[in-house]
Amino acid sequence: MHNGNVAAAPRLRCVELTPDRWPAVEELFGPRGACAGCWCMWWRVERGGALWEKTRGAPAKRQLKKLVTSGAAHGVLAFVGDRPVGWCAFGPREDFPRVATVRAYKQTDTPHGLWSINCFYIDKHHRGRGVARALLAAAVSACKRHGARVIEGYPVDSTVKFGAVFAWTGPHNIFEERGFRQVPTPPTSKKLVRLRLRGPRA
Repeated sequence: MHNGNVAAAPRLRCVELTPDRWPAVEELFGPRGACAGCWCMWWRVERGGALWEKTRGAPAKRQLKKLVTSGAAHGVLAFVGDRPVGWCAFGPREDFPRVATVRAYKQTDTPHGLWSINCFYIDKHHRGRGVARALLAAAVSACKRHGARVIEGYPVDSTVKFGAVFAWTGPHNIFEERGFRQVPTPPTSKKLVRLRLRGPRA
């Protein structure tokens, strides 16, 4: 029986990143810096190996904070009430130089106005609740507001069960549901999907 005195559970809401929302990013990523100290800098560093090992952790946090507080980073945050529960990074493809080092992606064309949606991080207590879908929808809308003409993503295979640490680029099915279509790439396990934007709305 419904009790009218019971407060409804807070709704999920997604908001675009602004410089004043750095504390929410810091709270969500926590002391581990999201995934093993990445602080969502993986795609923003030109190469891996020794350079990445020097970057991850505290240096990555400082770099991301500088980008966020200066307004140079794009992203969407998901909240339940006042608590941040999810993150999605996006931006012009040139903001993410690591993409150009991945064989499956660097050999594809780069159309004018190409933006990238490339990183999701969901609080462990809110996974499997549609947060990534909501973040993707909000990120697509934000990309269009910023003038993107084509958006691409690098999802993992939805038919294979991955641990959260391996699914940080998002599952293929949520991109497919938003109208993204797979782009042919050299033989590889890595997927590339794109959405061409038309009209006044995404």
